Amino acid sequence: MYQEYRMHQVSIADPYIVNAFAKEVAYLTSLEPDRLLAGFREKRGLPKKSEKYPGWENTEIRGHTLGHYLSALSQAYATTQDDALALRLEYLLSELALCQLESGYLSAFDEQLFDNVENKQPAWVPWYTMHKIIAGLTAAYSATGSATAYNVVNKLGDWVYNRTASWSDEIQQRVLSVEYGGMNDCLYELYKISGNANHLSAAHSFDELTLFTPVREGKDILKGKHANTTIPKFLGALNRYRTLGESEVFYLEAARQFWDMVVHHHSYITGGNSEWEHFGDPDMLDRERSNFTAETCNTYNMLKLTRELFKITGDSKYAEFYENTYLNAIVSSQHPHTGMTMYFQPMATGYFKVYSSPFEHFWCCTGTGMESFTKLNDSLYFYDAASIVVNQYLSSTLHSSEHGLKLTQSANLPYSDAVQFTINTLQPQASPLALKLRLPDWLAGEAELLLNGEPVNAVFNGSGTYAVVGRVWEDGDTLQLRLPMKLTYFNLPDARHVAAFKYGPAVLSAALGRTDLAVSATGVDVSVPTRNMLVKDFITTVNESPESWLEQLADRVVRLEQNELAFALQGTDEDNRLVFTPHYKQHNERYGIYWRLVEADSAELQQHILQGKIRQRVQDATLDSLPVGNDQYELEHGIQGENTSVAIWDGYNIRKAENGGWFSYRLKVAPQSDNYLSVTYFSGSNGKEIAIYADGELISSEILHTDQARSFYNRSYLIPAEVISGKTEVEVKFVIPGQENGIFDLLRMMTGYSRSAGLRQLAFSEGTLSAPFTSGVTAYTLTVPQAAGSVQLNVTPEHKNALVYAGGILIEDSLPRQVKLTENRTTLNLTVKAEDHTTEQEYVITIVKE
Repeated sequence: MYQEYRMHQVSIADPYIVNAFAKEVAYLTSLEPDRLLAGFREKRGLPKKSEKYPGWENTEIRGHTLGHYLSALSQAYATTQDDALALRLEYLLSELALCQLESGYLSAFDEQLFDNVENKQPAWVPWYTMHKIIAGLTAAYSATGSATAYNVVNKLGDWVYNRTASWSDEIQQRVLSVEYGGMNDCLYELYKISGNANHLSAAHSFDELTLFTPVREGKDILKGKHANTTIPKFLGALNRYRTLGESEVFYLEAARQFWDMVVHHHSYITGGNSEWEHFGDPDMLDRERSNFTAETCNTYNMLKLTRELFKITGDSKYAEFYENTYLNAIVSSQHPHTGMTMYFQPMATGYFKVYSSPFEHFWCCTGTGMESFTKLNDSLYFYDAASIVVNQYLSSTLHSSEHGLKLTQSANLPYSDAVQFTINTLQPQASPLALKLRLPDWLAGEAELLLNGEPVNAVFNGSGTYAVVGRVWEDGDTLQLRLPMKLTYFNLPDARHVAAFKYGPAVLSAALGRTDLAVSATGVDVSVPTRNMLVKDFITTVNESPESWLEQLADRVVRLEQNELAFALQGTDEDNRLVFTPHYKQHNERYGIYWRLVEADSAELQQHILQGKIRQRVQDATLDSLPVGNDQYELEHGIQGENTSVAIWDGYNIRKAENGGWFSYRLKVAPQSDNYLSVTYFSGSNGKEIAIYADGELISSEILHTDQARSFYNRSYLIPAEVISGKTEVEVKFVIPGQENGIFDLLRMMTGYSRSAGLRQLAFSEGTLSAPFTSGVTAYTLTVPQAAGSVQLNVTPEHKNALVYAGGILIEDSLPRQVKLTENRTTLNLTVKAEDHTTEQEYVITIVKE
């Protein structure tokens, strides 16, 4: 088992990471403590000192940011030992002590929200926020030894125990069905500090055996589960093992199985996971790629889990994942100029990075961003009695008082493959000490190792994953390590022709310009990127199959500048457009990480074009949407209800009610026009009743039925223009008169699809049309020179989401198309299907050589 170094023992010198840390500390010190404390003072009935911050800090989870803030400040202080940070912590803790109730309760919202969870009433994750507060207080105590932090968190732990001790089994399961963060994790940490058996008992109350048991058995039951709800549960399971030892090995095994499931079957090349905050089917990642993939909170929590598993097991697979995800998801998530961080990290090509604002949003990922960028130095080095482990290659200095030496590392990965270590002894070395240097999984050949300029025979352990150099070190000893790199590709398990590229440890992406970088809102004031235009997200290989192109990747990619990391393709239709560079430095443009490699006019390409058009038309027609059963999104849509609850069925969230129960949302609509409500049901609801109202008007009352066996299906309900009138939103209410019933997955309010099947443009690179093109004329003759072997067709449908077929082949209508002319007379048939993909218009162009 390896130990971690205290944070002040490791200082990073890498300029990019130094800037990232500095930007985060500058942001932390720009926040006003009294504004973060405002809700706590209000709850205690103390005089107001300042106004609450807006965004999430003015909702039911107000106070969550202060929890993250305490943790981040504590980490920054632990690294820098800066007295100004300590004084800020001291002020916050003294104020929180004043705000704590006699019962021990401490929060910025009323305790009634915890009652709501227990009584099946809507509430936005109060236990999640409580976790952040307790974790922040324990972090402050660990960093400073503050008696105030100790007393406050102990009393708060007592309040948690008193509440949990009164739960029946039914109430406990009800509470555990609503996101509670890492309550088990933070309570185990508290128990380590307090030694209070009540705190241990409270931690056990949040251990979810119905989740841990099947996962430990290797059953992937993650589909449909909220990822950032689930990952912290396993952090708590692992902490139970770390706290109580081998008697709890069950929990270690569950955490290890969970990590394997997420990393090997639910994660993208950057290390991120989930779509719209939820896990999908294992190994079904291509179909989940969107602008809602890879919530950054998930990545933060997966790295916490990874770090602890490495310390326990020493298995290099955890170090590999940590390095990859640290660089390509965490470092990548912060803007180097503003210090602001991201919520979602889109894996679909054509989107761009969107960052939080300093004082308006306060997302969950803003909070975890505070923590991530104040502990950038905490996982470079580990140790045991006889060795120091080097897991990451970043310019840095380690002061290992445990071994009486200073280790200075100089590195510039991925721009250089050379790493150097200088050893300075702080005291005479009495016995040999091993330096264990990780040999990364991305190595492109044998690593080279020199000791004081001479080749050294290192011992390899863990199947060659570490080079171990053991000796009695002398002051001034140097080690030079060369880690050769090359460009490699990684595909997706459900799409072998969808590829992403890495060079050494760095994921690469191609910049796609800055056109229309408009954002939209989802959930509670969460900003997400839009793609309101057609973006070409595939690469056509020229004169060879995608398989062959990938097999010869070394000859198909060229490095543009030796001192920079910039790569271009060869043998594709994108040779002169796409340039691939490290994704973690891609901040101001649309980008593409994953690219679909196809052959021209192949069935795969046609299917890709079709699915892209379908996704785009749904996106364009959607006026409002929410994932049902997701607390944040339901709160934003004014969730109300009686006798209603949330569950997961077959991997999908369900919002349900029974026996006259109901639930309702407020959804945006288009005024003065027909709207369509799209609802998802499950075939298991056959024979059950549901009634739907729009602002009190009954729009449907039916007994559900489908002939599809065991399947989810969508039904669209017309909400006539006269019901909408001049409104911009309506209340949609679902009433369940009889036995339990509900709705699944995504609820959408939509406009109808266009039925316009005409062309806006029809043009050719040469030749003369028999008449100027007009949308009402569908037959033309094009006269071209006798020597012409082909002409270039440019066609634009009247609606961008229409389908255009040339000779029965679905084409990408945003690109020019070559039409080969092998005879004196060639007939070109064009079929345009409107956005509804049903209404058709035929065009016939006869091409004649003269």
